[in-house]
Amino acid sequence: MTTMRKTALAAGLFYIATFVFSIPALALYDGVFNDPNFVLGAGSDQGVLWGGLIEVLTGVTGIGAAVALYPVLKRYGPSRAQGFVACRTLEAAMIFTGVLSVLSVYTLRQDLAGTADPETLTTSASALMAIKDWSFLLGPGLMPALNALCFATIMYQSRLVPRWIPTLGIIGAPILVASSTASLFGAWDQVSSQAVFFALPIAVWEFSVGVYMVVKGFRTPVAGDDHRDAVVVPATPPVLANA
Repeated sequence: MTTMRKTALAAGLFYIATFVFSIPALALYDGVFNDPNFVLGAGSDQGVLWGGLIEVLTGVTGIGAAVALYPVLKRYGPSRAQGFVACRTLEAAMIFTGVLSVLSVYTLRQDLAGTADPETLTTSASALMAIKDWSFLLGPGLMPALNALCFATIMYQSRLVPRWIPTLGIIGAPILVASSTASLFGAWDQVSSQAVFFALPIAVWEFSVGVYMVVKGFRTPVAGDDHRDAVVVPATPPVLANA
């Protein structure tokens, strides 16, 4: 197995893992999200721990995909390759911030429910869940669009995967930014049918590129189609002949 094939396989597996892990967390957080008395001891809390673990894995696999892809991407767009790693890292940081908020509510429930003032507990839990909501919007809600602007554009130009795959990412990026902006100003909720609809192009792009890298690997770039970030080389001054 060649180095490029190993890189594509690793990156594809990381991408698919990130996609799969990102799906069940919200369902596992149902109690802490939707029951204001959760912090007081209502309902089961086991889903919170599993949801936190799954989100941690989502963040770690996201960074893993970027690190695996970086040696390949920097050949075609070094600046965008660096941007891709930075965006993936920032997305993971936002995910971890949300996990810390949810686990803090879990700790309040375990340690203070039944002993502390109920109103104080519910107020503290609401504040922590507000942090979770905003970290979700700025992390998994927005960063995939910036990831696509860095990664999908390189894939489109290099033709390492069929062009229809990164086209989905390039089209989906501004759509997702618009949807996240609408959620920011209250047009619709982050977890709503409208938000899911506008996130579909990015979701299909991420799943498709992951599957293609696992199954097919990278294609051989077209000769003369190595689109790197432009580097301006100063013109060599003319040499004047001796008079």
